Amino acid sequence: MLAALHDRDGRGRFGGRARLGIPGNADDWASAARQLTEGLVKGSERRGALPESIVAFLCQDPKDGESAREVMERLRPLAQLLRTACGALDVPVIEALCISDGRFWSYCCPSAQCCPSDGTPMGLPGTSVLAAAATYAGLQIRGSLREFRARLIPWETAAALEQESALNAVSMALIPRILDDESRTVVATETLDLAHRVMSRFADSTSAAGVPGVSGAPGLSGVPAVSGAASVSGALSADLRDDELLCHDEAATLILGLQDRTTRDRAAEWMEGDEAGPALRLWRALARRCVGPYGEHAAAPLTLAGWVAWSSGDELEAREALAMALGADPGYLFARLLHQACNEGLDPESIRRCLRKERVDRAGAETIASSASSASSASPVDAGGASGAASTPSTRVASRRRRKPRSTGSAESRPGSRPSGTAGTRRPRSTADGSPAPEAPTRAGDGTGGGTRSRRGTGRHGTKQGET
Repeated sequence: MLAALHDRDGRGRFGGRARLGIPGNADDWASAARQLTEGLVKGSERRGALPESIVAFLCQDPKDGESAREVMERLRPLAQLLRTACGALDVPVIEALCISDGRFWSYCCPSAQCCPSDGTPMGLPGTSVLAAAATYAGLQIRGSLREFRARLIPWETAAALEQESALNAVSMALIPRILDDESRTVVATETLDLAHRVMSRFADSTSAAGVPGVSGAPGLSGVPAVSGAASVSGALSADLRDDELLCHDEAATLILGLQDRTTRDRAAEWMEGDEAGPALRLWRALARRCVGPYGEHAAAPLTLAGWVAWSSGDELEAREALAMALGADPGYLFARLLHQACNEGLDPESIRRCLRKERVDRAGAETIASSASSASSASPVDAGGASGAASTPSTRVASRRRRKPRSTGSAESRPGSRPSGTAGTRRPRSTADGSPAPEAPTRAGDGTGGGTRSRRGTGRHGTKQGET
């Protein structure tokens, strides 16, 4: 975390803050340092107050078998990168501290008397004036950072292998469909429909049994419900219940479907009202399912979790979830923009308005398209009406042929049959001297119809004879 300091008129005060999860890969530290520094300095400059100096805090708990001092030494290159990035923007880092396992070290103070090599113990938690004021105001501490991150980090249990197998199987079928332009829209619709069904399942389980962690839901036996945020034990119970309600195949389908930017943006519209609570629980559950080689896929559900938390007024969870999203994928643009906006204290209502408008416009377009489709399917094609006027000549010919009566009583009535004798002759035959012979009736035994055709033919050819 970086904290800006302003020392105008001899009165020191804190300014903006910027927070980012420490990337697990040291190769990403340089880009993370630049991103964090630029976000704080340029954000402060836009607000009209360039920081006079900066204090850097590197906070990380030891890993298994690692001491707090080893954490400090391991993070020393990151502290140097932060100091260099701030110096490039003409803002000095006057102090850089490493905090781990209840002790802190200074990267800037060389004195062993002031900053011993074993670190300096921190004050007992909960004894500060700020903690006392929070307790008096009725606020509850939400647990340590490690306990908070446990709700979002991927599984490390035996079930992780089953989830990884499901992700492998679903990716073989789903990724080609996402990459295909024709089926991409279908996949988006299927993904959002599935997400909505799971959210409804979560909401039904809340109303039926009561899940801690949801505002207004009764707690489990012995676990008090907390308005706005549940206790650590209550949150764990709620997460376990959600994990039981979400199948491996469903989680794999949602995780992979949310990698599409358009699908993810539409899912971000579930940010308020009755949709926000189940959506936040779903994004947490999906982040926990991004196991094994699918760790980078967690950037999408973590970003959605951070957005919903920020939209709901929980900036603490929003910053942590967005920082974890950038830790999973430092180049994830949606997470970078939201993280910067949250750190700069912007109002999320401007983003909510944009998402509401997108939702309304899309619903209107779908309604118009549905109405047009219904109107076109209900209009009959009439050869004598406007539609018939626009029909092709082949269509009109086919229509006339269908209306022409056909006789089945004799062989002469079949198309293409040519009986012997003059009765089957359709055109006049020329005589030896070249003059046309009188035309016989077109069809034998046609009666009046045949006579009419014969007289027309005779008159026509008779005229030609006169002209000759």
